Amino acid sequence: MHIQFSQSRPQSARLVAQVTDKGKLPEGLEKALAEGAESARFKGKAGQLFEGFVERDGQVLRLALAGAGDRNDEARLANCEKAGAALAAKYQSIGDAELVLDLAGSSLSAEEAASVLLGLRLRNWRYDIYRTTMKDEQKVTLATVTVVGAPEGTEAAWDELTHLAAGVEFTRELITEPANILYPESFVERCRERFAGTGAEIIVLDEAEMEKLGMGSLLGVGLGSDRESRILAIRWDGGEAGAAPTAFVGKGVTFDTGGISIKPGPGMEDMKWDMGGAGAVAGAMLALAGRKAKANIVGVMGLVENMPDGKAQRPGDVVTSMSGQTIEVLNTDAEGRLVLADALHWTQEEFKPARVLDFATLTGAMIIALGHEFAGVFSNDDELARQLHEAGEATGDRNWRLPIGPAYDKLINSPIADMKNIGGRAAGSITAAQFLQRFIADGTPWAHVDVAGMVWSDKPGRTWGKGATGYGVRLLDRFVRDTIEG
Repeated sequence: MHIQFSQSRPQSARLVAQVTDKGKLPEGLEKALAEGAESARFKGKAGQLFEGFVERDGQVLRLALAGAGDRNDEARLANCEKAGAALAAKYQSIGDAELVLDLAGSSLSAEEAASVLLGLRLRNWRYDIYRTTMKDEQKVTLATVTVVGAPEGTEAAWDELTHLAAGVEFTRELITEPANILYPESFVERCRERFAGTGAEIIVLDEAEMEKLGMGSLLGVGLGSDRESRILAIRWDGGEAGAAPTAFVGKGVTFDTGGISIKPGPGMEDMKWDMGGAGAVAGAMLALAGRKAKANIVGVMGLVENMPDGKAQRPGDVVTSMSGQTIEVLNTDAEGRLVLADALHWTQEEFKPARVLDFATLTGAMIIALGHEFAGVFSNDDELARQLHEAGEATGDRNWRLPIGPAYDKLINSPIADMKNIGGRAAGSITAAQFLQRFIADGTPWAHVDVAGMVWSDKPGRTWGKGATGYGVRLLDRFVRDTIEG
C-alpha cells in the first residue's frame, strides 16, 4: 500500500474517510449523514464504522466514519490503529484503488494519525500470489491512501512507522509461504535480497561449517530432509562502537512433520509456520535496519526442515550439542529446542551478547495454557521479563511470564545422557524452557518467548486478516526503543 500526503483531495477519488472520537461527529457533516449515523447507533467506538453517500462540489462521494474511541483511553494509539484497520477491512476489495483520509478538523495528534495509517496498511496486507482464479470482486483493489489535512508532524511520524510496517509484512510473507517455496536455503536468499542496501551484515553457516563446530543437536533435526540446514545471522551495528549486542534468536523449522515421531495428518499443513520465531527475528531486524536503530543487534536463525526418512534421527538417539552437552532424543517432534540449543550456544560464543531473547513456536502446551491471547515468557532475569511485558502491552504483542526453576529442571534429566529433550506431559512448556536454559551462559540475561499460539490466526484480528499475524516484530522493535535506545 502506498501512502501519500496532499494539500487537497484528488478529484478522481470517490472514497473518503474521516476519523472521529467516541460521542463526537466531525464538524460540518451533512445533515443526512449525521442523522444516518445516529439512526445506525454509530457512537465512534474504536473500530466502529458508518458509511453513507454525500454530494460535495458536484461529486457524489462515499463517506466513511471510523471510530477512534474515547480520547482519554490509555489504549488510544491502539484504538487509532483499529480505526485504520476497520477501513482497510471494509474497503480493500470494493473496487476503489484510492482512499482519501481526511483529517482536517480532527482532534488527532500526529502520532495518532500515524497510528491510523499503520492500522490501514497492516490490515490491507494480503498474500494472493498463488491465487489465480479469483473473481474481480475478491481481489484487493485498495492500493493508495491519500492523507489530506494531516496535523503537523504526521508525515515524519509515518516515515518512522513505514519501516515497522515493512518488517511486519516481511514476517507475514515468510510465514505464509509454503514449505516447497520457503526452506532453509531459500529463506537465506530471500533475506539476502530484502536486506540488500540496508547496511546490515549477513552471515551464513552451511552444514559443513556447522559440523566442524560440533552442532550435532541442530544437524540431527535435518538428517531426514533433502533440504540442507543453515544458520543465518543478520547483524546491525547502529549503537556505540564495540558495545556488546543484544541477540535475538529464532527457531526456523521451515516444515515440521515431527520426524519419526510423526504428527497426525490433519492440520499438519499448518507446520509451514513452525519457523514463526525465525520469521519474527527476520522482520524485526528489517525494521531496525530500515529505521537505522541506534543499537547493536544481532538476529540469529536456526533453519532446518524436519522430515522422516531412512537417515532421520530416531527416538532414543543421543546427540552431542556444540556446547558439549549430550541429549537423549526421546521424541523427534520436540525438535525446536534441539535447533535452538546449538543456535543459542553459537550466538553467545560468536557475538558475546549483553542479553539473549529467543522466539519459537516451541510447544502446543503453550496454546493450552494461554490460548491465542498471549505468548509465554520464561526468563532468568526479572527486569528483562518486565521490559518484554511492557513492550507487549504497548504494542499489542502481548506476553505473560510463567515460572521456571530447579524442580522443573529435574524433569528433563536423562539416565544415559546429560538431558532428554522432553519431560513428559506435565508442564510441557516449562520443561522446554528449562531445556533451553541449560544452553545459556551463567550471568547472561535471557528470555524465551514461546509464540506457538500467536504467529498464525484462524480469524481476523486487530490489524491482520486470517493467517500470519506478524507477531514479535513490534514487540522487539519497541523493546529496542525503550530498553536500548532509551
